[in-house]
Amino acid sequence: MSPRAGNAGPHTLAFVESPVQLLNVLEWAHAHAPGVGLTLVVLSPVDPMTRGQLRRMSDLARDEGHQVRWEEARGGPLAPFQTIGGLSGLLRRARRVVLGDPFSRYVQLLLTITRARDLVVVDDGTATMEFVGQLARGERLVRWHRKGGRPGPRDVIFAPVSASARRRLTPGERRHIEIFSSMPMEETPAGVTVRAHTFAWTRTRFGPPRITKGADMVGTSLVETGVVDDGRYLEAVHALATAHGATRYFAHRRESTDKLHRLAAATGLEIVRPELPLELIARRGPIGRTVLSFPSTVVHTLPLALSGTEVRVAVCDIDPAWLTENASPRAQGFLSGVTGTARDVHRLSPTAPTAAPDPVNPASPPNPASFTATPPSAGLVGPAAS
Repeated sequence: MSPRAGNAGPHTLAFVESPVQLLNVLEWAHAHAPGVGLTLVVLSPVDPMTRGQLRRMSDLARDEGHQVRWEEARGGPLAPFQTIGGLSGLLRRARRVVLGDPFSRYVQLLLTITRARDLVVVDDGTATMEFVGQLARGERLVRWHRKGGRPGPRDVIFAPVSASARRRLTPGERRHIEIFSSMPMEETPAGVTVRAHTFAWTRTRFGPPRITKGADMVGTSLVETGVVDDGRYLEAVHALATAHGATRYFAHRRESTDKLHRLAAATGLEIVRPELPLELIARRGPIGRTVLSFPSTVVHTLPLALSGTEVRVAVCDIDPAWLTENASPRAQGFLSGVTGTARDVHRLSPTAPTAAPDPVNPASPPNPASFTATPPSAGLVGPAAS
C-alpha cells in the first residue's frame, strides 16, 4: 500500500460497477477521508469498453494508495454466487460501505449482508437525482427510464431484496447515511447527510487543459436505453454538429458500435472512444472551447471539472417527438429537469434537422468514418482489458 494511504484495512469497503462510480469514490476519499486507504471492489461488467475504462481507473486508485479487488462478477452463471461468497467476510467486518449504484441488484444483494453502520452513496450520474427523490418519498427503488412499466418476473422475485436494501439505505439510530453528489437535490431525505461533490481531486490531479477553438460533442446512451429513437437521434446530432461546427464526438461507453459507424458516416464527425471518464479526459485536454451535450450527467459535472477554464458547456433539450413509444411516461419531465437544474451551462433548443444524409444509408458521407481513442498519457493507462 502507498505510504500516502492510511491502514483502513477492511473497515472502509467500496463497491463500483462503472468508471464514473470509481472516479467519484476517489473524489469522496480525497474530500472526506484523506489518508484513508480503501478496499475498493470492482464488480466487473462484461462490456469491453467499460472494462477498459475500469482497468485504467483502477490504476489511478492504486496510485492513490487504495487496494483494488477485481471481481469477475458476471463471468458465468456461478459467478454471482462465487463473488458474493468471497466478499461476505469483508462485508461483515466493514464499518463503512461506499457504493455507487443503489439501483444495482448486485449491490442490493451485498447490502443484505453488511453490518456497516455508515453507508455512503456516491454519484452514479443522473440516477442519483432519482434515488434521492425516491428515498425521500419512501418509494421502491426503480431506475427513471423504467418507471411506469409493469414489473417483470425478475422484479417480483427480487422485490424482497430491493425492499431490504431500501430499508438499509434509510437512516436510523444505528445507521448513518451519507450522499456525496454534484447533482441538484430537490428533495433531501430526512436524516441523510448530503455533501457537495466539486471534483476537487480531478482539478488537483489534472490540467488545466489546452483549449482548442472548435467545438466537441458528448454522446449519450438514450438510444440504447430505449428512450430516444435511433433515427431522430442521428438527425439531431447532425443538425447540432453542423450548427456549431463540432468535429469530434466523445462516445458514451454504452453506445453501440453499429450506431457510431452510422453516425460517423452520416455526419463526418470523428468518433472518440474515451479511455477514462469524460471529466478526466476534458481536464487533461485538449478540449473544445464549446462542449455540446444532450441532457446527461456531464451537464452537471463538466462545469465543475473545468472550473477556472474558458470552456463553455451547452446542452440541447430533447424534443418530445424524439422519444420512442416505449419510453417511460416520466422520460420527458426527467430529462427536462436534468437540463433545467444544471448550473453554468448554456441551454439550446432542439435543432431542426437540415438536409442531413440518411442516417441508415448515407448516399455520400461527408467524410469517411473515423474511430479513434484518446491518446494515453504516461502513468495513466494500464494494461488493455479483455
